[in-house]
Amino acid sequence: MNPKLIRKRIALIAASAAVVAAGTVGAAAAVSGDDDAHDRPIPASELEKAEKAALAETGEGTVTETEIDDEESKYEVEVTLDDGSQIDVQLDEEFQVVGTEDEGTEDEGTDDESGADDD
Repeated sequence: MNPKLIRKRIALIAASAAVVAAGTVGAAAAVSGDDDAHDRPIPASELEKAEKAALAETGEGTVTETEIDDEESKYEVEVTLDDGSQIDVQLDEEFQVVGTEDEGTEDEGTDDESGADDD
């Protein structure tokens, strides 16, 4: 056999294997649904306003996590209440509450959402 043809076939097989491997990794990441990989915390310049608004909404607790440009709102602030339950407070660009989601306790997550249209 022609050595040049053999090298081309080997290169083609190696390239095909690399494409398959890359596709497998991409599919695994998509299936895992790990949105946390894209979460960004609220910048320090906006953090104090977001924390203040969230704690005013919950009336108690400690801010345990924040996120900007959440799929549901501009800002999301996770507050852990004194009983251990967690509430996600959704805020708009003006730090106004647009919704809350009760995450329950650490063991159990419940989705009780409420909007800011309850004026």
